[in-house]
Amino acid sequence: MRSFRIGSAFGIPIKLDLTFLLVLPLFAYLIGSQSAQIVELLNEILGANIGDELFVDGAVRWILGTVAALGLFVGVLLHELGHSLVARRYGFPIDSITLWIFGGVASFTEMPEDWRQEFAIAIAGPIVSVLVGVACYGLFVAVPPDVGGARFVLGYLAVLNVVLAVFNLLPAFPMDGGRILRAILGRTRPYARATAIAAEVGKFFAVILGLVGLFSFNILMIGIAFFVYIAASSESQQVQMKAAFEGVTVRDVMTPADRLHTVAPETTIAELLSRMFSERHTGYPVLEDGRPVGMVTLDDARDVQPVEREAYTVADVMTRELVTIPAAADAMEAFDLLQEHDVGRLLVVDARGDVVGLLSRTDLMTALDVVRSTDGMDPNDASSLAD
Repeated sequence: MRSFRIGSAFGIPIKLDLTFLLVLPLFAYLIGSQSAQIVELLNEILGANIGDELFVDGAVRWILGTVAALGLFVGVLLHELGHSLVARRYGFPIDSITLWIFGGVASFTEMPEDWRQEFAIAIAGPIVSVLVGVACYGLFVAVPPDVGGARFVLGYLAVLNVVLAVFNLLPAFPMDGGRILRAILGRTRPYARATAIAAEVGKFFAVILGLVGLFSFNILMIGIAFFVYIAASSESQQVQMKAAFEGVTVRDVMTPADRLHTVAPETTIAELLSRMFSERHTGYPVLEDGRPVGMVTLDDARDVQPVEREAYTVADVMTRELVTIPAAADAMEAFDLLQEHDVGRLLVVDARGDVVGLLSRTDLMTALDVVRSTDGMDPNDASSLAD
């Protein structure tokens, strides 16, 4: 998500995603355009006694809609702060809280694997939402009946925050209810197995939400369903990989230096493409006097027009910003680094900066397939993956 920082709370950076700037006016419009139905609902549920005369002036409904939409996202922010503060109490740093099209998301640097900690962190958000709803209701009751605009906003926020809490308790992993489900499953099952079950339940609920959204023409619900399905699959895969790579290091799965194909900066693009074809490689470290100076890939070479490939050299197109990792690092750390920098290969270097190997996504996926096919592997035998 592309976002920008707007401040901080309790030392946690607060960010706005660009999609938030699109959805906020949409929510303001929806609340304003449905003000009559909302007033009818509030009068029925809360006994608000809000009269229709409040909305005779068309501008009032849009102003109240905007205030209510802003209040709703403040509630979402408090919801995420609930998660974040409990997580920080357990020693888990929080990178940031971001408001975006589907509400809010707290970015954790590490997820808890202790079921008690995860349960407490997951339940904190809905509890905060209920408390916010109760507080809004208290203010709603305290406001005189003749201040209809304030009662409209406060009553709406009281109901919506409770609805938000209930919705988040659906066992649609990775929503709060899904994380609570994983925590409960984690009492008697390994963390990876609990995640896999919770993710399957989450994907089932995502399909249900998607169908409901489709038949009710609710685009937002369809979007939430899509997000839940993808996020459940992604986090489950991440946890499964972490479990599979436990005890496996970069050295175990990398291509060692003595089997590494490299190129020199002065190699022409034509020669590079010829080597890629014959050696079946799509990326090479670039070494000069034995030292790494860059990385060149098939995509880099393709950018050069065929008629110019004899004139251009690897030095003209290679990437000079190298992403490196030590051989002793965990294999999962390497995967995270590949994801973070959106690259396909990492140079493996020693303390002096000399290249001792190369690790690609393919190396990691092959190792993962081997580990899964053996249904686990003793870390002492992991070095066989490199053979």
